[in-house]
Amino acid sequence: MAEIQQQASGGGKGGKKRAKKMSTKIDMTPMVDLAFLLLTFFMLTTTFSKPTVMQVTMPVKEKDNKDPTVLKASDAFTVLLGENNKIYYYEGLLDATTKPELKLSSYDANGIRKTLLDRRRVNPGTVVLIKPDDKSKYKNMVDILDEMNITDQKKYALVPISKADEDLIKSSGL
Repeated sequence: MAEIQQQASGGGKGGKKRAKKMSTKIDMTPMVDLAFLLLTFFMLTTTFSKPTVMQVTMPVKEKDNKDPTVLKASDAFTVLLGENNKIYYYEGLLDATTKPELKLSSYDANGIRKTLLDRRRVNPGTVVLIKPDDKSKYKNMVDILDEMNITDQKKYALVPISKADEDLIKSSGL
């Protein structure tokens, strides 16, 4: 608390009395205690941010006697994640007989999101095949999975990129 200290009276020249100068000293201990109590109170009563996780459904193992499901080319939509944050897509499947038209897109709302929404409007049974390149970044994978959630895409799969897809990117010149 505040305390006033008095100087000892005494001596000096006699005659005229001067006003005594008092010095003050403020004890800061209670204020520091209050600050730490408030800090502790607010730290313990705040809600900490909960981490957000993306729900990824993994396929179940198929039984040995069951034939694997064959994807029709009309239902397939392939997204290729390339280096330097580039994203390519084509409709259908790539095989030895057909060479689809490769298109370049971006990760913004007018890019791949608009394309996915248009494709889903035309064909609700579309299956998106996501094929990341070895040189693509992890951020690109997270971005495309976010786009799958934003566009409410029900069927999509992460598939390893094939040599034919890499050659298609190189030959396209995009």
